[in-house]
Amino acid sequence: MTTLSSSELARVPVSVQSAPAFLFVGPIKAKPAVYTGYAPSWNVSAGFSVTSLGLPPSGRAVLSGMNASFSIDTGKHYGAKLDIGYQRVPNLNNTGQPMSLLNYLIGPVLYPTNGNQLSTYVHALIGGARVGGPFPNGAGGLTIGFVNSPAWAFGGGAEYRVSQAFGFRVGFDYLHTHFYNSAGAIRGQDGVRIVSSLVYYLGNPIRGN
Repeated sequence: MTTLSSSELARVPVSVQSAPAFLFVGPIKAKPAVYTGYAPSWNVSAGFSVTSLGLPPSGRAVLSGMNASFSIDTGKHYGAKLDIGYQRVPNLNNTGQPMSLLNYLIGPVLYPTNGNQLSTYVHALIGGARVGGPFPNGAGGLTIGFVNSPAWAFGGGAEYRVSQAFGFRVGFDYLHTHFYNSAGAIRGQDGVRIVSSLVYYLGNPIRGN
């Protein structure tokens, strides 16, 4: 039997191997799926409007003024709008009296086409209107009156985006309001409205092909 000295024991080589890397790999957790969608997009517009308004029992008046709207697009093809307009004619059919129309309407908006620059829309708005002005009375004179009544508008138009923040919109509407006839009874009025306005986008508009 051979006995090794302490110095010889110190020189005995020792082989150390690292553990395979796969022994330290823990389970990999899958990341949750991220679903993309449309964030609501707001815009405001202001512009000029002209309304050809029917007068009971026959006749028409052309009023002009301002229009403003506040819209939210909640998807690529739909949204909602608040529409406020005021039009006036200073001398209604040479009577020397003014006639005015104030409308406040709200309703859904649909976008048949919605491109990066050009889009088209249709809307159905309902609310109220205040019509004031002269109407003939049974004595051969004029009476000044005001009517606050339900009103609605159906129409559409086109919108062209000229920059990241601004666009231009033109719309055509059938507008239904109410006013007095010559007998003093409140009757419906049929009107046609044209609105041209500048649009400001508060966020990035929902657009696409």
